[in-house]
Amino acid sequence: EASAACEVCEGAEEMTEPLKQCTAWLHAYFCEPARMASLPVPAFHHPLLRRDSFTRQVLWTLLRDVKFGEAVSYKQLADLAGNSRAARAVGGAMRSNPIPIIIPCHRVICSSGQAGNYGGGNLMKEWLLSHEKLQKEKLAY
Repeated sequence: EASAACEVCEGAEEMTEPLKQCTAWLHAYFCEPARMASLPVPAFHHPLLRRDSFTRQVLWTLLRDVKFGEAVSYKQLADLAGNSRAARAVGGAMRSNPIPIIIPCHRVICSSGQAGNYGGGNLMKEWLLSHEKLQKEKLAY
């Protein structure tokens, strides 16, 4: 990971402002996590994130309340989203997430501590959790 180069694709000057924001956010996520707090979250225009629903509430709660390097159980996220009995519905919301990594569904784990499922594959989920843990530890020093 340390030897991987962080670079933006060619033609960055031709990108729209929302795409530039998204690129900057993803670059910070993978390469400079300390900068993430100072960057605006990219604009979301997906219909799922615009209509009033429990899924929308869960995804926004996850984005707002579960910080880089943290993890939360499905039940804990259900509690945070306002329905303590909706842990299974939280799983459905994670499966519906249209922008994984930015809305960090990989941070939602089983109450047992197991990683649980992930649309990008369980190895990817474990890598993302490990990446965040390592970067958070580096920031602590």
